[in-house]
Amino acid sequence: MASTILEATRAKHEDLERLERLAVRELQREPANARERLYQSHRVRHMLDLVISTSGKLVEIYEDKDNARKDEISNHLSSQVQTEIFPKFYDRLKEIRDYHRRNPSARFVSETDDFEELLKEEPAIEFTGEEAFGRYLDLHELYNEFINSKFGTPMEYSAFVGTFSQLEKIAHSLKTSRQYREYLEHILEYLTSFLYHTEPLQDIEKIFAKLESEFEEQWANGGVPGWENKDPEKESAPQESVIDLDYYTTVEELVELGPEKLKEALAARGLKSGGTVQQRAERLFLLKHTPLVQLDRKHFAKGSHGSVSNNGNSIKDDLKKEIALMEIKMARLCELLDEVIVRTKENAEKKLTLTYEEMEAEREEEEVQADSESDDEDQQIYNPLKLPMGWDGKPIPYWLYKLHGLGQEFKCEICGNHSYWGRRAYERHFKEWRHQHGMRCLGIPNTKNFNEITSIQVNHHIALSTFFQLFQ
Repeated sequence: MASTILEATRAKHEDLERLERLAVRELQREPANARERLYQSHRVRHMLDLVISTSGKLVEIYEDKDNARKDEISNHLSSQVQTEIFPKFYDRLKEIRDYHRRNPSARFVSETDDFEELLKEEPAIEFTGEEAFGRYLDLHELYNEFINSKFGTPMEYSAFVGTFSQLEKIAHSLKTSRQYREYLEHILEYLTSFLYHTEPLQDIEKIFAKLESEFEEQWANGGVPGWENKDPEKESAPQESVIDLDYYTTVEELVELGPEKLKEALAARGLKSGGTVQQRAERLFLLKHTPLVQLDRKHFAKGSHGSVSNNGNSIKDDLKKEIALMEIKMARLCELLDEVIVRTKENAEKKLTLTYEEMEAEREEEEVQADSESDDEDQQIYNPLKLPMGWDGKPIPYWLYKLHGLGQEFKCEICGNHSYWGRRAYERHFKEWRHQHGMRCLGIPNTKNFNEITSIQVNHHIALSTFFQLFQ
């Protein structure tokens, strides 16, 4: 019953204590597998959200902007005459009894009622099929956006997964475009959403707030990586219209660019873009030896000189600052998701050698393993001989280790000097995705003729010999 402000305050304090006990109880329980651990984190996150919302309501009550709490306290708990306190108390008691008499089925919440339904609920977490319940990233939309942009380069999806966080490889002059800014916004939106779904207890807002405070200081000192102070004259135009005048020594060389490019370059700098091709080239060539701010007014288009000289640099600086901050945030998110990115790249390379049926079978197998995965791996197992683990997660017997020759190491240069332990694993790896991917990169068919051969040089020699024999 919360018919009064004081009763509502008491009930909310009780809810806070109950939610805190419930969160502690949930965190003390050990989840059975990775999926259950994720559910546990989301349940605790939901409880924390309820704590925050309830605390916000309590703050509003204590602020008492309408003085309702103050009036209630003065009416029910204080009196100018001592003898009037008890009549008010009994009036209040009668009101409570009347309420329960009218509502005999009102639910009584005991101290042991810990919101059991919150512990039993299964949070609805949305993942795409490619993400495999948070194991991998799904960057296909971002990949298509990258390779179809002016700042992107054609590459395989697996290569993009390994390099999309390396923004320093993109030319600085390409980063001030609207297309690049939208690309960064989409990456930030996806990575933030993925991190919230996989690590709901991570305080992303706090991380970003700390980054922003450090970024402001670095930006003021010109020490942001990749965004050190540049010459503003060389970046006064958007990339679509940039013409680096340092590469041109005469007006005739500029004429060869054509009228459209000259017109775009002049318009981007706020200069008049009319006239013949020769006149446009001469007007643009003036900037080679004269700064834009010191140029004669007659060369500027109407209404553009003031904006270029006064507001152009400030607007461009704000855009650069915004893009630089997004890059810093993206780099931080990639650090937090480093293991997921590595797994995603390995999975993308592995899929290159699988058929659709094999990929579906492997996906079903991963789902079964995720459901039955136990946390026994977190427990330390006594294994002084460093024996391989068996199907039950325990070291295999030593006699079995010697029988299969698992102490013998075989290295394959084609697989990037990857080590295979035991003859059986070594022979089987010639049909696995890693070796097939290496042979494809070398341009050599992975046939039986090249089995047992792990040297790149020997493989090339055999491939050339086979080629010459076919044409003799």
